[in-house]
Amino acid sequence: MALISFLCVVVTVLLYLIAKKIYRKYPYLLLSPALFTPIVLIILLLITHISYDTYMYEAQWIVWMLGPATVAFAIPIYEYRQIIKQHVLAISMGIVIGMLTGMISSFYLAALFHFDQTTTYSLMARSISTPFAMELTRHIGGSVELVILFTMITGVVGILIGDSVLAAIRLKSHFALGASLGNAAHGFGTSKAYSRHREQGVIASLTMVLAGVFMVLVGPFLVHIIVKVLS
Repeated sequence: MALISFLCVVVTVLLYLIAKKIYRKYPYLLLSPALFTPIVLIILLLITHISYDTYMYEAQWIVWMLGPATVAFAIPIYEYRQIIKQHVLAISMGIVIGMLTGMISSFYLAALFHFDQTTTYSLMARSISTPFAMELTRHIGGSVELVILFTMITGVVGILIGDSVLAAIRLKSHFALGASLGNAAHGFGTSKAYSRHREQGVIASLTMVLAGVFMVLVGPFLVHIIVKVLS
């Protein structure tokens, strides 16, 4: 099993490097490394009948690297600290409202499809970037595997429809656009924001990181309160 797991890691890294080269030449969303790599991997695992547990045996360090990668997004924030200080109240209110909206809407979505408690809690934890969502779901009794899936879907949907929504409400401020993308689409949204304007990317980074910290600290309490009040 160890050899197969090791080969899976090698294939994952090679697929990612190939996807990056393809995406540079053909910058379409479906060819993005974040989508192309897992889709191809899933197909390969199904064809070869390799289980998820076997794949993750040696690949756990890849998931662990999401933490440092997310923190790295915050490095440019220091350069824009003055702008951030000017808008600290707006950032704070946006994060709180965004997280509450995400959790409440997730609860009602889970209720609509009659999901069990584990799936419901995992869905409610998906409103932040993956490393933070994984930590939160461990504290509330969700599934780490499910929350990774839900968080990725959230990010992809966020960048798919985000531009249309932002265009419809005619947001032009780099600050507002960055905060919206970072709050709603996490790492995917932050990457999108950086590709549009550096200030957008910095604000998206800040929003994503602070939202994650906020949810890890108070998320378990909020989740149980929301479930209790809305059930």
